[in-house]
Amino acid sequence: MPETNKLKIFNDPIYGFITIPNTLIFDIIEHPYFQRLRRISQMGLSNLVYPGAHHTRFHHALGCMYLMQKSVRVLRFKGIFINTEEEQALYLAILLHDLGHGPFSHALESFFIPNLSHEDLSLHFMESLNDNFNGALTLAVQIFKNEHPRQFFYQLISSQLDMDRLDYLKRDSFYTGVVEGSINSDRLIAMLHVKNDELVIEHKGIYSIEKFLLSRRFMYWQVYLHKTGLLAEQILIRILQRARELTKQNIAISGNSNLIYFIKGEAIKATKKETFLKQFALLDDYDVWAAIKDWQTHADYILSSLCKTIIQRKLPRIELRDNTFSNAYIKGIKEKTRKLKGMDDSNLNYFVFGGKVQNQAYNIEDGAIKVLLKDGAVKEWLSVDTQFNSTALTSANVKYFLAYPKGVKL
Repeated sequence: MPETNKLKIFNDPIYGFITIPNTLIFDIIEHPYFQRLRRISQMGLSNLVYPGAHHTRFHHALGCMYLMQKSVRVLRFKGIFINTEEEQALYLAILLHDLGHGPFSHALESFFIPNLSHEDLSLHFMESLNDNFNGALTLAVQIFKNEHPRQFFYQLISSQLDMDRLDYLKRDSFYTGVVEGSINSDRLIAMLHVKNDELVIEHKGIYSIEKFLLSRRFMYWQVYLHKTGLLAEQILIRILQRARELTKQNIAISGNSNLIYFIKGEAIKATKKETFLKQFALLDDYDVWAAIKDWQTHADYILSSLCKTIIQRKLPRIELRDNTFSNAYIKGIKEKTRKLKGMDDSNLNYFVFGGKVQNQAYNIEDGAIKVLLKDGAVKEWLSVDTQFNSTALTSANVKYFLAYPKGVKL
């Protein structure tokens, strides 16, 4: 039989043609761990607000690899030595950086395996793949863990100006149609350099940094933390929490065996990571959607009501404020909610709930963005871009929300 041509290309709506650089990366992309990302939404339930936001982590991962390819070419052109092995490790590390995302990405991150972040799970998957591919990912794992001596390798993977952010802002802006979030990734990558083993931006790129951070701020408040998307994800969390409570009461619920495994909290009890990794690798958005559709007719009023809310997009009301809601206001909302059909103290907290969200576009404590001056000196971006003096980017902006049924008359 003829051998498979592994040097293929993907036609991406953002960047055009994305090439697969070698056969190892082709085999990694073909692996079930990576193919699963086709069934993990990039933006959770944001498509309930922006109908075009149906792209997946698969799209995003390929886009990140494409940007890494451009970055390597730019840095080499500027005299930064990166050998072939390091180049491949960078491609693998960025390609696999989101393997650990579960259904609906960030929305349910703390539900399935509470003690592990998606970064932790990504590392576990990479280590498993490294075993399967006879150590071919060893250097990529080292870079991902920030254990490689060349610090800028890790910064290309994870920093305030990494390939991850450069792709998701441009990609999410495109699919949502929110043009304010669009960034010029070509310009930013063209301005990359390395000084003292740190990733820096050349001085003439300072306004591109400004635009990048402003776009990030717009995208968080206008898209990622949009009150309707936030509300839908909060309801999704409560659906699975209710399903977990019912299983603890020995009340039967339907669902894929992998989903039920995590709803029952079996992953927390697992003594070997291989046990829950195998289950997690089979879990995706489709399992959750199928369950929610089925649970609409469940005998439990809370579970069925919440599921109908998502499936039919009959969402409750949500208020978003800069200040906290007073106890008296919340008490009044709850009293009015109790008067609605089907509501009582046993289920009130599922239908009246609040919390807070925050956004900080630029946090120096997470690693400053460094600028390379014409004289060779390196300074933090804000100290160079003196015309830009806004706390909107550097302060943690907090908003508080309160959700309750639309039947409540204020």
